[in-house]
Amino acid sequence: MKPRLQATLGQQLVMTPQLRQAIRLLQLSAVELEAELVQAVETNPLLDWTESALELERDAEAPGAEAEAAEPPEPDWAMEGEAWAERGGGGERDDDVPLAEQVAEAETLHDHLLWQLHLSHLSPRDRRIGVAVIEAIDDDGYLREPLDSIAAALRDEFAVGQDEIVAVLRQVQRFDPVGVGARDLGECLRLQLEQYAEDTPGRALAWQLASGPLERLPKIGVAGLAAELRRDAAEVETAVQLLRSLDPRPGSQVGAVASDTYVAPDVVIWRQHGQWRVTLAEGMRPRVTIHRGYESMIQRASAADASYLRGHLQEARWLLKSLEARGETLLKVARCLIRQQAAFLEFGDSALRPLTLREVAAEVGLHESTVSRAIARKYARTPRGTIPLRAFFASGIETGAGGEASSTAIQAMIRRLIESENPRKPLSDARLAETLKATGVPVARRTVAKYREAMSIPSSQDRIRIG
Repeated sequence: MKPRLQATLGQQLVMTPQLRQAIRLLQLSAVELEAELVQAVETNPLLDWTESALELERDAEAPGAEAEAAEPPEPDWAMEGEAWAERGGGGERDDDVPLAEQVAEAETLHDHLLWQLHLSHLSPRDRRIGVAVIEAIDDDGYLREPLDSIAAALRDEFAVGQDEIVAVLRQVQRFDPVGVGARDLGECLRLQLEQYAEDTPGRALAWQLASGPLERLPKIGVAGLAAELRRDAAEVETAVQLLRSLDPRPGSQVGAVASDTYVAPDVVIWRQHGQWRVTLAEGMRPRVTIHRGYESMIQRASAADASYLRGHLQEARWLLKSLEARGETLLKVARCLIRQQAAFLEFGDSALRPLTLREVAAEVGLHESTVSRAIARKYARTPRGTIPLRAFFASGIETGAGGEASSTAIQAMIRRLIESENPRKPLSDARLAETLKATGVPVARRTVAKYREAMSIPSSQDRIRIG
């Protein structure tokens, strides 16, 4: 990846329209990316599908010009899958499952925020406050409910002051998408401006405008704001353009994929010579390129046509760079996941270790929000089937041995205990908690009940079977 573009996805730099495009492409699902590329090729004459471009080059250039990078080796699913199954890995491979039968799981903005909340390092009390805050956020990403209403909703559990709610709200406002949890448009824009470097042209003035004067822009225009603030009109125009590039409805970025959208894996994970490996799925490798025919016309075209073609050529080049950045960022995160969760790939949910966005971000040198975008609605094809990258993450609970067990692993333990129980005398939540504690996993009865309900497992009374 180019150094500047790579840094952009992980640090606060000047966000040009091209760099914002790279970040936007990163959060697209495989299906959305395909639609984006189709539209780009249809609207930009300087873009062409790779196959067509190669044919054109073969006709125009010397033999050998069409050579391209070799495809990565196809995973040996049969060999690895059989060996994996023999060790009791369980699960079914999806090699022969039609794509139409792999359906994406619908995700709402609240789901996305709650997932980030449960992976955070907040205390149980702050997490409960965070749930109440998130439940009060609307689909556009704004917190419309007053803070005293949130405090009232928590009153039956514990008393909480507005300062405590604000402190947790600040944590939620750091989640993806940027700008979520704002109480008005000005705060939403300022949260997004925080992602820009302080020396970004127009940032300081844009911050000032977002704090109040922006509301008067439709009435008095840029010239009126410049006169009111006693600033140069060009400075005000730069700040206004920066504000217009922000998203006034950040919540709309999440939940756009319908529940009946088919799943196409973004990466393929397999084992080779005892090592877990990952590569981009076939459809995720860039399939667009510069149309060399139109590019060569620039030198011979009239001034107006040349300017038109150069503009589209620049857009095409930035799209290719953004696709390259997307692929490399996705691979970087996926490689980290298979290093951290090799046991999960080998043995399943019971071996999933606690892993948070912060840990992955620190290891790969990216911002937490970038990691969140990189895994959002992304799927991996594995010997266990096609699974979401989110499945590699889990919050943790301290064990008696001084380590941590993930919530997913604990759910797997609970499921196994229930599956092996006496149907005439099912295990109560209290008994399950005692059994887990005896194995070194101290979990409260209430937590067991929460996990059991999350797995849609009935209570012990409803599980009684006679005969």
